[in-house]
Amino acid sequence: MADLIRIANAGGYWGDDLAQFQRQVELGPVDYVTLDFLSEITMSIMQKQRARDPRAGYARDFVAQVEGALPKLIEGNIRVISNAGGVNPLACRAALLEMAQLRGRPIEVAAVVGDDLMGRLGELNAAGVTLDNMDDGAAFGRVRDHVSSANAYFGAWPVVAALEAGAQIVVTGRCTDTGITLAPMIHAFGWAADDWDRLAAGIVAGHIVECGAQATGGNFTDWRRVAHFESIGYPVLEVSADGSFVVTKHPGTGGAVTVRTVKEQLVYEMGDPRSYVTPDVVADFGTIRLEQAGRDRVRVWGIRGRAAPASLKVSASYLDGWKASGTLIISAPDATEKARAFAQLFWKRIGLPFAAAHTELVGHSACWGPLAPAVDAPEVLLRLSVRDPDKAKIEQFAKLVPAVILSGPPGVAVTGGRPQAQEVVAYWPALAPRDKVKPLLVTRAGERPLEWPTPLSQPQRPAAVPRAQWPRAKGAAKRVRVPLSALAHGRSGDKGDTCNIGVIARAPEIYPWLKRTLTANVVKRRFKGICQGRVERHDVPNLWALNFLLHESLGGGGTVSLRLDAQGKTLSHALLAMEVEAPRALLEAAARGDDADGKKEHPDKPRGGRAGGAARRPRRSRG
Repeated sequence: MADLIRIANAGGYWGDDLAQFQRQVELGPVDYVTLDFLSEITMSIMQKQRARDPRAGYARDFVAQVEGALPKLIEGNIRVISNAGGVNPLACRAALLEMAQLRGRPIEVAAVVGDDLMGRLGELNAAGVTLDNMDDGAAFGRVRDHVSSANAYFGAWPVVAALEAGAQIVVTGRCTDTGITLAPMIHAFGWAADDWDRLAAGIVAGHIVECGAQATGGNFTDWRRVAHFESIGYPVLEVSADGSFVVTKHPGTGGAVTVRTVKEQLVYEMGDPRSYVTPDVVADFGTIRLEQAGRDRVRVWGIRGRAAPASLKVSASYLDGWKASGTLIISAPDATEKARAFAQLFWKRIGLPFAAAHTELVGHSACWGPLAPAVDAPEVLLRLSVRDPDKAKIEQFAKLVPAVILSGPPGVAVTGGRPQAQEVVAYWPALAPRDKVKPLLVTRAGERPLEWPTPLSQPQRPAAVPRAQWPRAKGAAKRVRVPLSALAHGRSGDKGDTCNIGVIARAPEIYPWLKRTLTANVVKRRFKGICQGRVERHDVPNLWALNFLLHESLGGGGTVSLRLDAQGKTLSHALLAMEVEAPRALLEAAARGDDADGKKEHPDKPRGGRAGGAARRPRRSRG
């Protein structure tokens, strides 16, 4: 049994850098490569492709990526795992087998299917599975006739079965991005289905690398400290049998792997840090411990987990009307004033009520809305957007956008043709008992139904984490006003219509101040005009972090939203731009933290309670 395996990630979404797959294989030794392709909108797009062509519905790019690296994969016995199968894993498997045969390099490819529930909706309903919305309780019958895709989230265990069957490449449908990373660990080390701590460690590792270069310096707050973006390296995990691991990248590549880059990825779309729910285990992000273990090497350990839920999440999409956006470019002088005058003119002239309408001044305030600082922009891109169930109203909107160009203030230029109506594909989350949705493994030997090895257990509450003693800031007590970014860094993302903003102290001395200062009410006031719902705050002291969930902040979220930043990716920076008052001693501590990031010896770690228990001795799951 292996003592250590190396897992490289080569892609975090459909459209990521295609060259990274071959780089990850060629630049250093790896045992496994994982690639994540899927999102809710991706599944719907693939479903439409398959409806037009039964041989489509998967990420064709993946086949080309494998082809380019095929000799190295075979020579190095490198195994590849990806959810590139989309809504048609069997077609993806067939394309890979055909490609390898034509190249004279046959390989074993396995497909995991069974997650696609489109043909089983009636059967599930008859069995008492309602598929009602898990967020707001809305009845599934409301959207049933408009559903375009419905897939259960599978986890690691079907992939483990594929690896044990000898597959060198495993393609799945809707498998979690963390699950495809956990699976090779289970396979290599023989972890048991109830070894919750080690399984949780694998989930945390998967979360760190699932977005590719976001763990190696991409989208990092302190981006000026990241070297050579043009050759940024994608992450590599060095995983030990006890569940501890090191996050790194291939030597000589650009980017950076530091405690801070890893922390930012950890808080990305974290949700409740004590209950990160997956099909395999509930991981406790509040127990993660990490330290710099050398240049571009961060060691992670001490992670705890709890029993997996009895249900699988189901991600469905449905057609929810139409939307369109049109733009006009407006120049100085007085570009902002003229853009607002154009918008007022347009909305008065069209005179129609829409389900949603939105005005944005790109270059002035599109991303941050009312939080954007005053700026005398030399030009503004006026973006007008509407959404409605009635396509005729959307088409009337599209005709009027270019029609106002000559009848308003001066300095407007044509920026494109008439806006096009687009179908809105909305997201519907639900739950289904795992015994009603089982995977099927397809290999050279044929089809084989699989059972879930995950034991059903009662939900558990996370264990209390010992209280840490934080170091006191040494230095001047005089209070100064600075942007929050001088004391913290962070990252944001989305969960439906909820924006998730993680804020991380730059030094441990800062964390108690951050916790006192940045309350849920303060954040709610900061995002007045953007956040229409409540704000939740979760404390994550082991990461020196606070995690905020801003409900009803993204205009419906995802494809429903008319916002330019529909996923709230820029809103962490809107929060970090907030001016705060703090002792100068904290600025001095932040400067020391900045100097220490990426270096092996890190000053002023919290004393007292530990953020998580030590990893246990390895044990085998099977004889």
